Amino acid sequence: MELKNIFSNVAEAGEEEQFTVLGKSPNCRIERIVSSGYSSPEGFWYDQEYDEFILLMQGEATLEFEDKQIDMKAGDYLIVPKNCKHRIAKSSLDPACVWLCVFDIE
Repeated sequence: MELKNIFSNVAEAGEEEQFTVLGKSPNCRIERIVSSGYSSPEGFWYDQEYDEFILLMQGEATLEFEDKQIDMKAGDYLIVPKNCKHRIAKSSLDPACVWLCVFDIE
């Protein structure tokens, strides 16, 4: 067992998203994602085969779905159903966005 901090190495994210798997089991994957002034490339959509719980722990961001946009601030969370296309329209630079994402992979 090793103590770690969700905010460690956030400043090292750079312009691309930084994905870190924090834990996984046969039914679940937990990731920390850092987005620092990041937007998904034009025309790119996440279209995942698993339900995803998303918690924005730091920063502000706008998630875009095919039919709407959702503005998020630190502490906001939602569940994105599998195969629900979504993308990051924008994410704050200072502070960088720190996301906690839990995927239901059963």
